[in-house]
Amino acid sequence: MHTGLKYKNFFSVLGQWIIFGSIVGIIVGTVTTFLLETNDYLGKVREKRDWLIFLLPLGGLIVGYIYMNYGKVFLNNTLHNTAELNNLVIDAVHGKKTVPLRMGPIVYFGTFITVLFGGSTGREGAAIQMGGSVASAVNKFFKINIFDAKIILMSGISAGFSSAFGAPIAGTVFGMEMAALGKLKFEALVPCLVSSFVSHYVTTAAWGHKHEEFLIQNIPEISVDTFATVIIISVIFSLVSLLYCQLRHGIQNFSEKLFNKNHMKRAFVGGLIIVALTLIVGSQDYNGRGLEMLEHSFKGDVSDFAFLAKLVFTAVTLGTGFVGGEAIPLFFIGATLGNTLYAFFDLPLSFLAALGLIAVFSGGANTPITAFLLAMEMFDGKGIEYFFVACLVSYLFSGHHGLWPSQKIYDPKSRLYHITYAETIENVEKMKKQK
Repeated sequence: MHTGLKYKNFFSVLGQWIIFGSIVGIIVGTVTTFLLETNDYLGKVREKRDWLIFLLPLGGLIVGYIYMNYGKVFLNNTLHNTAELNNLVIDAVHGKKTVPLRMGPIVYFGTFITVLFGGSTGREGAAIQMGGSVASAVNKFFKINIFDAKIILMSGISAGFSSAFGAPIAGTVFGMEMAALGKLKFEALVPCLVSSFVSHYVTTAAWGHKHEEFLIQNIPEISVDTFATVIIISVIFSLVSLLYCQLRHGIQNFSEKLFNKNHMKRAFVGGLIIVALTLIVGSQDYNGRGLEMLEHSFKGDVSDFAFLAKLVFTAVTLGTGFVGGEAIPLFFIGATLGNTLYAFFDLPLSFLAALGLIAVFSGGANTPITAFLLAMEMFDGKGIEYFFVACLVSYLFSGHHGLWPSQKIYDPKSRLYHITYAETIENVEKMKKQK
């Protein structure tokens, strides 16, 4: 009888995970498709009308106004500020805060404005935050207990990532890997798996959205020399991801102090800086998502400093209060840097671009398993050994820095790093400055 009750309880919980994961997946897949299609449309509108870039400072005022007046929610005497973006979602996974239901719609509108007027940003940030918002709504509607609510929230993250990139396997793990370094919460595997695959098929099969494709033309033969070269290059990629993270958060901290956390002033000035940078560069290749140059970096020459230009454009855009995602800008930075390194290393061009795309993302997001699985799905399993090494090397050498300061460090990346157990990246950074 006791064993029967255990099995009954097991299948009851399993059934709930499948149902909740499916609900989250269907809703997130649908709303993320809306995000992708709208972003594509707005991107094309901007490309045909160069003058829209001059309205970016005005767009910054609008984004700032929305976050200052509608983005802050007080629940249980705690401030839940949607302007914290993915960091708020991570804090919610750790049980520190809650994702307000309004977070998704606000970040979508902010992302649309940023894309339309030429801010340098991606889309997965908006998809993840909408995923968190949908998961919160499901938790609230079904009155799910606090412990299980965290797991449903992770499934929302998985659904958003999977739907944004057409990568259901990577999306499954991303929901479990994003919130913490050195720890995977496998208890969330079933709902994350279900929501990730459901959202992916809702986006691609039900709504017919086609994701971008990046093709590797040639893979080098396996040899000790090639592995050694890949390791050296991966260290370079990790240092560039570190440079981006430090610059992006440095700009954010400086602009918040300078304007006393006035989001409108920060974004307005950030818009002016992006307009100035665009005029200096003389093209709009680094505004918006830059998918055209990203795709071209796999086939032909791009500017030797394209990676650096995109790094600065994105760090200023997001550091001054505009919103969107950071994955596609990291893909751009990595792929164009790989293209530049083609002149120095005897490896195929498309392989170097692909390696950079994945390795820079791995180092910045601190999600090496997700990055590896993403490479498998993006590049049809080609170069599996090299991508595995590149993801781990980039992860290790990027140190305890990252896109999201709220990430918890459950285990240091190496014994060489003296980090307090379960500290956040943000606190580790502060302690370093105090020494």
